[in-house]
Order: sequence, then C-alpha cells, then structure tokens
Amino acid sequence: MINKAIILGNLGADPEMRESKGGMAIANLRIATTSRAKKDGEWADFTEWHSVTCFGKTAENVGKYCTKGKQVYVEGRIQTRKWEDKEGNNRYSTEVVADIIKFLGGKPQGSEKRESEGYDAPF
Repeated sequence: MINKAIILGNLGADPEMRESKGGMAIANLRIATTSRAKKDGEWADFTEWHSVTCFGKTAENVGKYCTKGKQVYVEGRIQTRKWEDKEGNNRYSTEVVADIIKFLGGKPQGSEKRESEGYDAPF
C-alpha cells in the first residue's frame, strides 16, 4: 500500500506554530495550488487549499524561514483525523503530514547564503 502526497504551491498565510506537551515543534500550513481548465468555454483558474502539518526540526525550519506567499514543495502522507465539536458531533479533517518540505524561489530573508546559491533544501 502507498500513501504519498506531493504538493507544489504557495503559502496562504504565515505558518501557525505550537509545541507538543513534550516540547516538539509543530507547524500547520495552508498551501494553495492552482490549475487551469475551461469553464463555459473560457479558461479559468481553480485554487485548491491543502492543510499541511510537520513536526520537529522540519517545523522549526518552516517557522523560521516560511512566510505568506512563499513557494514550497511538500512530500508526505495523507491523514484523516476524527474529532468531536462542541455539540458532540463527529467531525473529520484531512491533512498532509509532511516528511519533506523544500523552500523554493530564492533565499529567505536574513539568510547568509549567497544569492547565486539559491535556497532549495529539504528539512
């Protein structure tokens, strides 16, 4: 069985950072991907939003270097969680749990890396 997701898109907001009870960093991201298709004879863009979660060192680096609008490449697995809302109803949310996140499109602000080297490193 294979459970693999690959997303190449842009961050819709700065990452939401938090820590687990054990002190591990957790980052939640909202990533937009866009495709083009004909609708009523005209070309139109369709945006899909993806929830992505990462942990540990990956999450620390995401919190440090990623900001709204940044293009990212994500590899991970799809996971659906079940939870109860305030009224006791079962709710579900599906997300990508990232194993690899690559930052694309140049160096992050404040980096000492030379511009000619770019910035495309997995964490």
